[in-house]
This record gives sequence, C-alpha cells and structure tokens, in this order.
Amino acid sequence: MMFPLAQQPETTPRARPLDGLVVADFSRVLAGPYATMLLADMGAEVIKVESPAGDDTRSWVPPVRPDGVSTYYAAINRNKKSVVLDFKDSNDLAAAQALAARADVVIENFKPGGLKRFGLDYASVKERNESVIYCSISGFGTTEGSSLPGYDLIVQAMSGLMSLTGGPEGSPYRAGISVFDVMAGLHSTIGILAALRHRDQTGEGQSVETSLMASAMSGLVNQTSAYVAGGVTPHRMGNAHPSLFPYEPLPTADDDLIVAAGNNAQFRKLCVVLGVPELADDPRFAENKHRTERREELRPLLVDRLRTQSAGYWFDKLNEAGVPNGPINSIKQGVEYAQKLGLEPVVQVGAPGHQVPGVRNPITFSATPPQYDLAPPKLGEHTEEILAWLAAPTTAGASTKEKA
Repeated sequence: MMFPLAQQPETTPRARPLDGLVVADFSRVLAGPYATMLLADMGAEVIKVESPAGDDTRSWVPPVRPDGVSTYYAAINRNKKSVVLDFKDSNDLAAAQALAARADVVIENFKPGGLKRFGLDYASVKERNESVIYCSISGFGTTEGSSLPGYDLIVQAMSGLMSLTGGPEGSPYRAGISVFDVMAGLHSTIGILAALRHRDQTGEGQSVETSLMASAMSGLVNQTSAYVAGGVTPHRMGNAHPSLFPYEPLPTADDDLIVAAGNNAQFRKLCVVLGVPELADDPRFAENKHRTERREELRPLLVDRLRTQSAGYWFDKLNEAGVPNGPINSIKQGVEYAQKLGLEPVVQVGAPGHQVPGVRNPITFSATPPQYDLAPPKLGEHTEEILAWLAAPTTAGASTKEKA
C-alpha cells in the first residue's frame, strides 16, 4: 500500500535542531542505531562505522524489501552514511581514531572495555577530543554485569518483564518487540542531548552510560515500584491490570474490545452506554479499589451486555460517550488507522527515484521538522567520501558536507 508523504519536501531545506553535529556511530543492531537515527532525523550527520561483515541486522531476514534489504535494518538506519573500517587493519584503525577525534558525539555498544585495545574507549578518545560526548550502551552495566551478554531477550527475562507477560497459568512470554533495546536507545538519546546542552553551557564533554537492564528497571515503572515501594512482587495476569478494572480486552458479539474505564466518571459512562446504569451506584463497584477487588463479579455483568453488539458498534458508542476503548488491530490495521487519524505514519526516505518507505519520526516540531534525506545506506556506500574527509585538514565537529 502506498501512503502519502508525512512531510512534503520543501524547495529550501530548513535548519534542524542538530544541524552541524557529527556523530561517530560505532554501534550495531538496535539500541545504538535507533538512537543515532533519531539524532540524524534531527539534523546530526551520523557516520555509521561497520566491519567488513556489516551490521548484523543487514542479514536479519525475513522479511525483506523487494530490493533485498532487510526491513529490520531499514527500520533504524536512515539518514546515515556507512563507512567500512576493519580495526585489524592499521590504516582503517587510524581512520576510526581520527573520526572519533573529530566527532561531537561517539556512541558505541561493544562489550564493556572492548574498544580499549583499539584506542577507542572514552579515556583514549577524550585525550584527542576533550569536548566529546561519548555514549556507551551495554546490557547489564560496566561493573559486575560487564561480562553478561546484552541481548534484549535475556534482559526481558532477567529484569522480570517476562514474569508479567502471558496468562496467569501459562508460560512467560517475551514482548513482541525488543522493548528494552528501544528504551535504552531512547534513554541514550536523552542523555546525549542533555550532555550536549551541558557542553553548550560549559564547553565540557563527558561520558554517558546506559544499559538495557537499567532501562528495564526504569521502564517497568509501576511494576518495579510495586516491589521497591510496596514490597509486592507482581505476577502474570494476562491482559488484566493489577490496579484498574475494567482495563483489559472484553468479548463482544464478534471480536474482543479493549475497555479502559480508568476512573469513576468513565465507569459510570460505560454503565450508561451498556444499559446498566445501576452498576455505577452499586456499592460493590462504586470505587476503583472495589471494582479491582471484585473484578470476577463485575466482568460477567459487563460482558453480558457487550455480547449483544459487535466490537465496531461499541467502539463508536463508547467513543461518543467519552469511554476509552479500542479494537485489537494487526500491525497493518494499526498503520492504516494512524494514517486515518492524520498522524502520517509513513514517509518516503531518500532522493527521488531512490526512495524507500519508512516510519516517520514521532516528534513534531513547529519550526525545525525532521527530514528524510538519506535512505538506509548500502554497506560501505560512503567509505571513499568519509576517508577523503578524514584526510583533509579540518576541526572537530566540522561536517563532511562542509569539508568533503
């Protein structure tokens, strides 16, 4: 399916928040590349350093695009330039060190300490580039957890997330995406931007560290708080919410419908629409605490009414009344619904004639909108350009656009 552009190209390119910023991206797979793509969307010039074998996600298939490119790789690598550098080659290693010396930001997700032997760790880079912002992403931190493999699935298991996912009597499940890789990428982006703000004020660079496990502890929000602040160990409840009811899928005459009546007023509206207004005044269900404690009593009373009509019927009626609800869509239906809402989820990335579809940056700026200039690069597509830039005299932070 073809979607209209989320952003029509302008005749005169507009400035973006991070224009002129050079990012040396020594990361691969997901957390780091996701962070650098967000920075690139906002104007940073991201130079993606790859080994001769390339980023692992280039070969993570299926699915693939008609041109053979992995959709996984394409999802997180737009607006970047790819340079192939083999650290075992002395010339390539020197180029990598020169790149780190010129960059405003260096980001890497090697095993903690793994870049030290190449002179690309923070201490070594700082000697040549005192104001650098150097972001390291690991699985479990750089101390006692430094030897543990940083795979999202392992963090989902060890953080406790999988103990919450799945049916009460069934097996634990992983989330449908690498949720902590994405969170760590977002936290890395936040940390980098904060460090850049500090550098703008003081001229001082610094090291920024994130890890999937730390992102998990923060990202589990109310569930980790339940234990830390309340001494309660959460458990699997399927699609039910530990603190709210109704806040889960409920069956209708055809499909399940998510009903999320999160307060007393919404619950009262729900009862009115369902034709059982007396339930809102029933002392058993008058407050959220009571509804949650007596969910097994209340659920069949709501389902009995919901089963009289289709999910589509109730979706319209409940929305009219101001009761949060929604169908359980496929990814295809989700993208199409976002388009219907005017969120313009799909953009065309790259130069005309060489564009590939992608998902738009989720942030809307009134003055400095993201742009989608470069399609995800082929392996080593910009190697000659980058090496020529590195060979030319310049200053730290100078863009390849200006100096190549």
